[in-house]
This record gives sequence, C-alpha cells and structure tokens, in this order.
Amino acid sequence: MLAAAVLLALLGACSKPEPTPPVVRAVKLLTAGASPHVAHTEYAGVVTARSEATLGFRVAGKLLERPVAMGQAVRKGQLLAQLDASDYRLSAAAAAAQLRAAVTERDVLAADLKRFEALRAQNFISAAELERRSAALKAAQSRVAQAQAQLTAQGNQTEYTRLVAHADAIVTATLAEPGQVVGAGTPVVRLALDGPREVSFAVPEQRLAQVQPGQQVQVRAWGGQAQPLLPARVREIAASADPATRTFAVKVEILGERQPPLGATITVIWPQAASDSAPLIHLPGTALWRNQAGRNAVWVFEPQGDGSSGTLAEREVELAGPDANGWIVRSGLRAGERVVATGAHVLQAGERVRVYASGPQTHAGAMGTTGAAVEADQAIAAQPTPAREQP
Repeated sequence: MLAAAVLLALLGACSKPEPTPPVVRAVKLLTAGASPHVAHTEYAGVVTARSEATLGFRVAGKLLERPVAMGQAVRKGQLLAQLDASDYRLSAAAAAAQLRAAVTERDVLAADLKRFEALRAQNFISAAELERRSAALKAAQSRVAQAQAQLTAQGNQTEYTRLVAHADAIVTATLAEPGQVVGAGTPVVRLALDGPREVSFAVPEQRLAQVQPGQQVQVRAWGGQAQPLLPARVREIAASADPATRTFAVKVEILGERQPPLGATITVIWPQAASDSAPLIHLPGTALWRNQAGRNAVWVFEPQGDGSSGTLAEREVELAGPDANGWIVRSGLRAGERVVATGAHVLQAGERVRVYASGPQTHAGAMGTTGAAVEADQAIAAQPTPAREQP
C-alpha cells in the first residue's frame, strides 16, 4: 500500500499544470449623448490695434532721452524721444551765415547794376558790360535762394532730432534706450493708435470655408463664462496660409464702445455652419487618445453574449473644439454608442474586456470622474501596455 501511495504521488507531480486563464480587463463605459447646447467653434486670439506704427528718427544721433514707457497713453504732438541736436544746430547756424553772406553780395550787385544802368544811358559803358552786371546779379540771387533752401533743410534736420507722436496712441514697445547711438530709421518706439481694436487669430485651412468677410461672430475675454460676450465682425482674411502652420490669419473688429485692453487674450466664438447642423457629441478628455497616424480616436465597445463583455474597436473622431467639461466630437461617433471612459491610452484594438460592475454612464455635457471610474482606471492599468498620447 505504501508503494502504491508513493507511485500515485509521483504520477501527480509529473502531470502538466492547468493553463492560467487570460486576464480580462474591466473598463468603465459611457454612452455618447448628443449635446443639448448650440454647436460652435472656439479660437484663441489676441487684441491688437487696427493701426500700429513703429517710429524712428529721420536722422542719426545719440539718444538723450525717452520720456515715455510701455503702456503709456500719449497725445498727438507729445515728445517720445530726443536726440543730441548740438551738431545739427551748428550746421543750421553755418547755413544761416551763408545765407547772410549771399544776401549781402546780392544787395551790393543790385546797387552796382543801378549805377551801370545810369552810365549806359549816357553811353559811358557798352551794352555788353551792362549785360555782365545783370548776369552777376542774377547769379547772386540764385545763391541767395540756394542758401535759403540749405538753411531750411538744416532747420528740418534739427527738428528731426525730436520724435513726437503723430496721433493719440498707446506705447506698446520701447526699442531704444538713452545713451544709445541710433541710425536714421532705427525703430525707437512702437505705437498702437487710439481707435477701433480687433482680434487676430489663426484658422486651420479645413475650416476656412466657414469664414466670410463681414460675418458676425462673438468674442469673450479670457476668464470663462463669467466674461460678457462682445459682438464682432470679420474684417480681414489672409490670402495665403502660413507656410509653417498651414493656418490662415483672420482679423475680426470688435463692435460697440466696450473695447478690451490691448494684448488681452480673447476667445472667438464661431457659430456652427448650416452644413454642420448634425448633433454633436460631448466626451471627457480621458476617453480620447491619438493613434499611430496622429489622429484623435476613441475605443468603441462591441458587446458579445449577454453584453457584460466584448471587444474594443478603434474609431477615429473629428473634434470641433473644447468646451467647459471636455471635448466636442463633430463626426466619427453616433449618439448611443458606448465608449471607454478612462484608461484609453493602455488598451489595444480587438482586446477582450468586461464591463465594470457599476454599468454604463451617459455623457451629454455633464462630466465627472466618480470613485468607480478611479477603480476602473486601476483595473485597466493592472497589465502594462504601450501608452498612447492623449489630445
């Protein structure tokens, strides 16, 4: 009997172990729901003045003072910067002296001509001599005009050492400091002229067809829903795309008396186009990831059997933009489809999963991560897999 027991034990030790069943991940699902809100697209832009000017001196010299600072409001004719005008004043003084000498010479020749005319009347001199005296006077008069023009030019050069505002404006940048030697045309101060303001932003080329000159839009200052909406109108659309970003620069003018400050970050709210009137889907950011092609995608749950388990299928989606609680899906997903809510970046196409016990959740604008969702994330992450990038 003892030998039989030992033999049975040895036979049991030689038998193959039973294979471990594959681990089926538990995933938290949500049911995609149509948005109850009006669809729109949002762009981020910056407030700029419609007219801006970068000012510099028309002459070269050493910068003595620049009494304005960035952000300061200036009036038309106000001094912005001053060059050392010593050399220009000396040149103007020399030109004035040359003018006085030319005037004196002209007056002497004019008096001589009168005397020679009297002598010619008495035939004491020839007609040729009188003509020479007349020509000398005309030459002297030309030298006076030349000296006068030179004096005016030197006076202008002296005046050009003062840089003044050509209109009411706001200083947006100071580009030179006192003590610096600047050349003619070197930028010294940049001004944003007081007047209408606009928002500059970029539109991707696939959305350019929605943008039309004169189109009415709304803008909101940075700060969320608490900021008031301001009316605006499309004023300018770039004729060509930026070669680096492949986006088109668009400018909208802000209507009404209420104008946001220069440089403020603005959200441009674009109404949904009539051709895009299909209901949009709202999803949390945790449900989205980027596939190998760099496109946004979600995992769609395909149930099997009683629906408690199934497989995952990759689905590319097109985003219309963010909203306060997540992202708006323009196309690629239908209302009622179930997608993985969290942990999408660690899943694989065709992977078999089971529904987390708390059941599916509908998402139609209201977002939130519950304790069950956190537990589901922990269950999904139990087996490491290559991570994917989220949008």
